[in-house]
Amino acid sequence: MSVPGDSAAHGRLQRIALARQAVLQEGRSLAGSWRDGAWIERSWRRCLDNGQRPQDAVSFDVVPRQQARRVEEGNHLLVSAARPVLEQLGRAIASTRYFAILTNQDGVVVDAHGPIDAADPRAAVITRIGVDLSERSVGTTAIGAALTELQPVWLHRGEHFFDRTGCYSCAGAPLFGPDGSCVGMLDLTGIDVPERPELKHLVAQSARSIENALTLSRPHRLALRLNWPGRLLGDDDDGLVCLDGDGWVAGSNSAARQMLTALTSGGMAPSHCSELFAQPWEQLFDLARNGDGAPVELPLWSGLRLSCTAHAAGEGRVQGGARLPLRDVEIALIRKAVDEARGNVMEAARALGISRATVYRKLGQKAGR
Repeated sequence: MSVPGDSAAHGRLQRIALARQAVLQEGRSLAGSWRDGAWIERSWRRCLDNGQRPQDAVSFDVVPRQQARRVEEGNHLLVSAARPVLEQLGRAIASTRYFAILTNQDGVVVDAHGPIDAADPRAAVITRIGVDLSERSVGTTAIGAALTELQPVWLHRGEHFFDRTGCYSCAGAPLFGPDGSCVGMLDLTGIDVPERPELKHLVAQSARSIENALTLSRPHRLALRLNWPGRLLGDDDDGLVCLDGDGWVAGSNSAARQMLTALTSGGMAPSHCSELFAQPWEQLFDLARNGDGAPVELPLWSGLRLSCTAHAAGEGRVQGGARLPLRDVEIALIRKAVDEARGNVMEAARALGISRATVYRKLGQKAGR
């Protein structure tokens, strides 16, 4: 008895095999004939130009110890921001035999999570902290492709460059930091598993959650949550802009940079919120102090308008004027919001203007101290 989808899956593998033969053996281009495969062909050709051949062995090398220490220290914030998201992903993919891998901007693994079969060397070798999974090291993968193309990708079986990596299927999405630079990528990988292209959407959505947590981890005095009028504010699709006390942008997420092109037009130069919104910037702080949490519409210099909620970062003082550590203030405010929401974390996160993942991360930090 045939299983639904078997013939389509077999046809897909045949098309991949024909593409490999054309490009990797015959040197022909598939321009215009391989739907959504142009970026894969570009990656294959980079591998060939690098002197690699599909039949070569793949070593899955771990970076030297000194470099690994620098990688660990340099990616502490990324790992902390991603950990709650990786835990959520582990639940979402628990029955699929896929697992999550987090790398830095160079494709070096900094964390892994999910149903990883440690007895399978093909899983164990790619989930070691410090292993180099960049394109130059292991050829075409979702990791190398996402870091090169800077967009979410899906890669199945023989679409990987090396013959040995043809057992993997993977979805990947780049991660952008609060300054707009690529800081790493998130990957979902399975071994000898059915194709699951819908994981491309899941990994892209999860990448947004990590980016938002990174943005809100920047020191700031005011967080603006933005979306177009008519859209409900409070989820990970919102634009986030964090401001210091003088109105300078301390960080923003990808959604905000798409809504506010002024955030990217100046390159790496700092932006002031007076360049973003066609109104006195001090009113944004007044909104956070005096508002009732309801969205207001902000005019942009382009004539467009955005819906916005503003949320001040707590400063907090104990009796006698001694200042509490900011982390303790944040945790106290989050616990208060969760209590007021009767344990509903999503409702508390919306009231605070942060993501649910950030709530879990902050409370987890307290528990771990």
